[in-house]
Amino acid sequence: MLSVKDQLNHLLELSTIPSRIVSLVPSQTELLYDLGLDEEVVGITKFCVHPASWFRIKTRVGGTKAINRELIASLRPDLIIANKEENNKEQVESLSTIAPVFISDIHTLEDAVEMISLVGIITGKQEAAGHIIQTINNNFTRLANHRLQTTGHQPRTAYLIWRHPYMTAGSDTFIHEILSMCGLHNVFENESRYPAITTQELIARNTALVLLSSEPYPFKQKHVEELQKELPHATILLVDGEMFSWYGSRLQYVVDYFIKLLQSIQLLVQEQKS
Repeated sequence: MLSVKDQLNHLLELSTIPSRIVSLVPSQTELLYDLGLDEEVVGITKFCVHPASWFRIKTRVGGTKAINRELIASLRPDLIIANKEENNKEQVESLSTIAPVFISDIHTLEDAVEMISLVGIITGKQEAAGHIIQTINNNFTRLANHRLQTTGHQPRTAYLIWRHPYMTAGSDTFIHEILSMCGLHNVFENESRYPAITTQELIARNTALVLLSSEPYPFKQKHVEELQKELPHATILLVDGEMFSWYGSRLQYVVDYFIKLLQSIQLLVQEQKS
């Protein structure tokens, strides 16, 4: 018998290592793949686009907030992986009658590392999880030498995830954690979760840098140009949302992206000053 508490402190008791797993969290689906699992994963969501091979062949059980309970039950899972923020609470609770449900709750890098360790334990992949965690820790140690505040410049930043209305990331989000680790000052650090905002608020908070995410809203260059008209003195950039918000094994690869992004931001800021 394997007993493990998830990140909501719920006790999971598993008689064996799971062999039929349903994942309702895109970044954790990718983690399962990188841990070396394959046939053990029998169900994913329509947003679990990595790895591409799984997206093509695995059974899709709906979206992260609109799952097909009957389809999940038909897959006869012995473990379901969910997330407090990404999945619907009532739906997740109903799944607990089908199989044990591991629920992650990620706000910090430490939370993400703990989740990877716990998933490694319950899937029998502790060694692979350990290697992933070591790589993540080593890379984020590297990032500390490139964060913008070490150069004396910490841009007042807003990270937008949605349009109509504009929505941004508040302080109790993983995105805020990543912004902070990059040395970017989140101007909405006193807000919770994902508040709706206006361009007037961006102006009032002296926002110098606006990052437009590729997900969940797929911001494009035309949106940069549209917003630039209202914020002529701000630097506005498109960024890869997976790099900022996927808290699984993708964290192994994000630091090089952040370093290049920060270098670009520094150059743009210098150009504006000159």
